[in-house]
Amino acid sequence: MSQPRAATSGPKGRGGLLPVLLVAPAVLLLLLFTIAPAIYAVVLSFLRVKVGRGLLGGGKPTEVFAGFANYAATLGDREFWASLGRMLLIAGVGVPMTVALAVLFALCLDAKRARLVGFARLAIFLPYAVPGVVASLLWGFLYLPATSPIGGDVVDYFGTKGIFFSVANVAVWGVVGFNMVILYTAVRSLPPELFEAAELDGASEFQIAVRVKLPMIAPAVAMVALFSVIGSLQLFNEPTTLKPLANAISSTWVPLMRVYTDAFVNNSIYEGAATSFVLITLTVTATVLVSALGRRLTRRQTR
Repeated sequence: MSQPRAATSGPKGRGGLLPVLLVAPAVLLLLLFTIAPAIYAVVLSFLRVKVGRGLLGGGKPTEVFAGFANYAATLGDREFWASLGRMLLIAGVGVPMTVALAVLFALCLDAKRARLVGFARLAIFLPYAVPGVVASLLWGFLYLPATSPIGGDVVDYFGTKGIFFSVANVAVWGVVGFNMVILYTAVRSLPPELFEAAELDGASEFQIAVRVKLPMIAPAVAMVALFSVIGSLQLFNEPTTLKPLANAISSTWVPLMRVYTDAFVNNSIYEGAATSFVLITLTVTATVLVSALGRRLTRRQTR
C-alpha cells in the first residue's frame, strides 16, 4: 500500500516565497534609484560632447568617448583637492566630537545616579529628527551677528577659520543623538552581573564606565565611528544652506558641492560624474580602512 505524499503547498512552501516578496520592493527601489543611476554616472564619466561641423558653420552636439579625460581634469584641478582638504578638516573636527559626545551621553544615561533618563534620552535624540536644512538655517541665524544669542557679534562664526567649526557643529548636533541611541542600546545589553562584581571589588562608577562598559561596547563605538566618517564624506546640506549667509563658503567648498555645481550649474555633467565616482572611490577606501581599524581595536579590547 503506497504512503500518501506530503503536501508541498502548505505554510512551509509559502514560507520560502514570503521573504522574497517582502524583500522585492526594497531590492527594486535599490536597483532603480541607486544602482542604475550609479552605472549611468560611470558611463557619463567616460563621455564628452563634441560639436560637429555643419555646412553653415554649425553642427549637432554628439556624445563621444573621452577615455579618462574627465578624471584627469578632476584630479588635476586644484580646487577639487582644496575642497577635499576642507571636507577632511571638518571630518577631523566632527568625527571625534560626535563619537566622544555619543559615548559620554550613553555612559551618563546608564549611570546609577542618572535621573529623568527617558526625558534626557529624548532631548538628546530629538535634534536628529530635525531635517538637516532646517537645522542649518536655525544655526545660521544663531551665528548671524544681528540675531545671535551666542556671541555672534563677538565671534566671527562665518570667518575663513571659524566657518569650519560652524559647519562641523551643525553636523555634530544633528547626528550625535542617533549615535547615542546605538551606544546606549549596546550598554543596556551588557550583563549587570559584571557591574555588580566590579562594584564588590571596590570599583567606582567612573571606573566601571571606563574600564568595564567602554571596552565591552568597543564594536558599537567602531560602528558609530564608521557611520560618522561616511556621513562626513557626504557633507553637502550644511554648507549649501549656510552659503547665502557666509561669504567664506564658495559653490565648490566641499566635493559634493563641486559635483552639484559642475552638473547642474556649469552644464559639465560629464566631469561632475567623474568627480562623483572619484569621491565614491575615496569613500569606499575610507570605509574599508576605518572598518579594519575598528576590528583591530575590538580584538585588542576583547583579549
